[in-house]
Amino acid sequence: MKSREIRSKITDQAKLELSIEKIEVKKPVGSEVLIKMQASPINPSDIGLLIASANPTTLKKIRGAYPKVAMDIDKSHLSFFAKRLNKSLAVGNEGAGKVVDAGKDSKHLIGKIVSVSGGSTFSQYKCTDSFNCIEMKKGITSKKASSAFINPLTALGMVETCKIEGHGAIIHTAAASSLGQMLVKICNEDKIDLINIVRRENQVKLLESIGAKYILNSSSPDFMRDLIKAILKTGATIAFDATGGGQLTDQILTAMEFATSALEQDSPISVQGYSPYGSSAYKQVYIYGGLDPSPITLNKAYGMNWSAGGWLLFPFLTALSQERLEALRERVKKNIDTTFKSTYKKTIGLEDVLNPKYMKEYLKTGTGNKYLINPQVKNIKK
Repeated sequence: MKSREIRSKITDQAKLELSIEKIEVKKPVGSEVLIKMQASPINPSDIGLLIASANPTTLKKIRGAYPKVAMDIDKSHLSFFAKRLNKSLAVGNEGAGKVVDAGKDSKHLIGKIVSVSGGSTFSQYKCTDSFNCIEMKKGITSKKASSAFINPLTALGMVETCKIEGHGAIIHTAAASSLGQMLVKICNEDKIDLINIVRRENQVKLLESIGAKYILNSSSPDFMRDLIKAILKTGATIAFDATGGGQLTDQILTAMEFATSALEQDSPISVQGYSPYGSSAYKQVYIYGGLDPSPITLNKAYGMNWSAGGWLLFPFLTALSQERLEALRERVKKNIDTTFKSTYKKTIGLEDVLNPKYMKEYLKTGTGNKYLINPQVKNIKK
């Protein structure tokens, strides 16, 4: 079977090429399923592979058998992309559609709507092992099921990490995002204190409307004071930072140190109330996004018992037991239309992804601006 899909390639001539090409999709065998893809979100994680660091204002159409465009990349960035130079890569981390064929072990899924992960979802058809799919409840459409992996399992993974590592409360940045809103609901359900950091006042109102208790505006002159007060109330010693640049990671660690040191001075086990190594509380910031491309600044005013590092969803999931992973997936399936509900600004077709008109819009990552692709549609009606 032939399928049209979006491909991204960076050439050694400092060009990024986006194209829609026809590929051969194999017939499913064993536990594999063939999915007619009907909805796939453009996540921030997709944009990194799709557009890389290309300049959309340099976009030019390339004549050929298939739709194709090219954009310039700063030559100084080529070393960063060395492993993908001159390679045509399929794009799309997740999506949903109807199972139209299956191997002998997955026949029961034929006709069912499933959410799927594992790449190549900006495609009309995808053949994959059924393990990479979540079968949806009756009545759930592909649009509702399309974002069942990345955001839901990331939010659940953050809560799991908090529990596994023995922390009592969580700090989350860029908290008004779709993922952030899911995390608010999960923490309310699981009775875990959550400190939400946003950048605008209207985002404070949004999170208040869904039951968030601690909401801080990082642009406020009182931000650090308010953050310390929230940590004193909650005891939060773990944070998940979506910005990945600038001073926010440093500010969070500093506030954690100030709050935990104050708490230790009031503790009966405190000795003299001071240590050159800082508080004994372990402070952890996980960086899981890169909204801020600038370097991370760490002033190290938080003793020695701290860590800042990366957190990735799929390595975390592979470390879980099969039983625990299935429990998380089942929770997503059960609550896909409530806790894990996603909304989209617009649905576009495959060729629209290459259209500078829509590219300009879907590259504006932010609250309420997520775009959805219907791979079965060439382009939306003008």
